[in-house]
Amino acid sequence: MGGQVDQDLVARWVGLAGAAAEPVGADLVRRYREPHRRYHTVDHLATMLGVIDELAADAADPDAVRYAAFFHDAVYAVDRPDNEERSAELAEERLESLGAATELVREVGRLVRLTAGHDPVPGDRNGEVLCDADLVILAADAPGYGAYTAAVRAEYQHVPDELFRAGRAAVLQGLARQPHLFRTATARARFESAARANLSAELAALTA
Repeated sequence: MGGQVDQDLVARWVGLAGAAAEPVGADLVRRYREPHRRYHTVDHLATMLGVIDELAADAADPDAVRYAAFFHDAVYAVDRPDNEERSAELAEERLESLGAATELVREVGRLVRLTAGHDPVPGDRNGEVLCDADLVILAADAPGYGAYTAAVRAEYQHVPDELFRAGRAAVLQGLARQPHLFRTATARARFESAARANLSAELAALTA
């Protein structure tokens, strides 16, 4: 296993799933280390888990949300539209192989699929926490947000600039139209204003 982040993530997985499940966790971390990734990496996963810890009281089942975080980008190919579905199927397969309860398997699969649109229904406490954690990068400071947008562009370096700008703008416009970017009151108070400002600035640059 690679550096300290990788080791910490495997340790977190073992704390969640048990020592016998360590090979599954190690495989997941290796996936987040795939060379084509620039943003959807171990650092993104570690950040998400930290935010889930902070928002744990807002979730109905924080451990289900943590499992979903580990799996949510486990399959990530920039040329395919079904990464979330394939990641959810992987989650269900791996958790079933580990003997997880049927209810947990179903919930983790549902949560992973939810990250395709980041639009949980009101009252979906687990979904709200997972989506808030996944979107927290939108509220980064200027250097952090710049690094994020550069990393996303690098993942799509094979896409011509004009097409990338149009596609990226469409994604951001879809987010911006939502009444709230963040669904938990905790995350909304901490992150909504900064995230809105970042989205507006990036959209202005993309559509100039």
